[in-house]
Amino acid sequence: MSELKDIGITTRKEDDFSEWYTQVVTKAGLIDYSPVKGFIVLKPYGYRIWEIIKESLDKKLKESGHQNGFLPILIPESLLSKEKDHFKGFTPEVFWVTKAGDTILPDKLAVRPTSETLAYQIFSKWIMSYRDLPLKINFWNSALRAEIKSTKPFIRNSEFLWQEGHTVHENQQEAEEEVLLILNYYHSIIENFLAIPTLKGIKSEREKFVGALYTNTLESLMPDGKALQMATSHNLGQNFSKPFEIRFLGRDSKQYFAWQTSWGISWRLIGALIMIHGDNKGLILPPKIAPIQVVIVPIFKKKDRAIVIEESKKLFAELNSFDLRITVDDREEYTAGWKFNDWEIKGVPLRINIGLRDINNNNLEIVRRDTGEKMSIKRKDCINSLHVYLDQIQKSLFEKAKIIQNNNIVKITNYDEMKKLLNEKGGFILADWCEKEECENNIKIETGADIRLIPFEKYPSDNKCIYCNENSKKTVIFAKAY
Repeated sequence: MSELKDIGITTRKEDDFSEWYTQVVTKAGLIDYSPVKGFIVLKPYGYRIWEIIKESLDKKLKESGHQNGFLPILIPESLLSKEKDHFKGFTPEVFWVTKAGDTILPDKLAVRPTSETLAYQIFSKWIMSYRDLPLKINFWNSALRAEIKSTKPFIRNSEFLWQEGHTVHENQQEAEEEVLLILNYYHSIIENFLAIPTLKGIKSEREKFVGALYTNTLESLMPDGKALQMATSHNLGQNFSKPFEIRFLGRDSKQYFAWQTSWGISWRLIGALIMIHGDNKGLILPPKIAPIQVVIVPIFKKKDRAIVIEESKKLFAELNSFDLRITVDDREEYTAGWKFNDWEIKGVPLRINIGLRDINNNNLEIVRRDTGEKMSIKRKDCINSLHVYLDQIQKSLFEKAKIIQNNNIVKITNYDEMKKLLNEKGGFILADWCEKEECENNIKIETGADIRLIPFEKYPSDNKCIYCNENSKKTVIFAKAY
């Protein structure tokens, strides 16, 4: 029992959310901590989740004509000054390289916080004519931003894995279509693979990506009442093509500045996955994103070992041929109870318990991680049953999360009531806004909440700004955020 307690989650999610989260990411074997604050080591189990996300998106991008490339991590300071307003937004977070060995560098080098300035200086050399367009490139890399004060694995780190896409187009319409296409790709992966509900919308001018015409966003609500930005897709217009001289000879033999987009997701999706689906036993992984979808645990007395292990391996070979991500836990140094606990922490969707009695009766015991439900099935029906259960788990996790999110979208018309709700519970607050940045700033200062998005979906409006009570122009969603 003491051994089980040591490896188990010792803090309840509802009692201390932050400590619960920290225990899950470490005890589930997702990460370890680096000696440098703000940096983490992604262990194989955690990296495999990222790989599945990557493979899913990469397939969609390649099908729509995007290509992968590679960019160096260092950016000269002189290059960054070409788009000062954009880089100003990142300046407080930038790591700088000032020396090479003992030699002081004449031009400081920024360690990539994002790649717009570097990529666009290169694009200006590649693009000469409309025949070179559209240019659609994606980079799978890491970015570094100096998160020194407040860090949280996957959610806020000084280095993080992400993808950043950069495209160049002939005209505004193509850029707008690209922005929406990518947002829909993200939406599909987050909802269909990670089983996380999101809200679609556009950022306010204050919250948009610096340098963009506008930013489309996907936002989700975490169990502690805070919002998490899941993905963004930016229409950059010609705001970068002009300073970086990305121009092309048009079909009419005239010179034009190009239209551009950029977009990205990061491993913070894994953080959202943990927070939304996990419980007091550890992770709960949706089957489509789980590194291991089914674990077979042989249960035997010493005299029955050979028979049970042999049958477990036969079952593994059969299921493995049906493209299931599956493993057999035949570790002899641990008890069956210890193994059950271990796989529950790791969030494996289904567990098959197999013992001598099951073998003799041609049965298998199946255990669902999300509900803890145990089912006895016929050995011959195993393949069909597993696929049915995995599909049920995937749908159930999304539906459960969707209900929770919907129940925490609240329409508020009174500012004092809004402050009280944000202070006590959080959630997505639907409120009217006059579009004045002064009101937006004051709400942020007084409540800690900002406008997470102006929803694409239309909600009822009372046409009075929540803060100044003047005529409103938009219904927006406020929330405190990570």
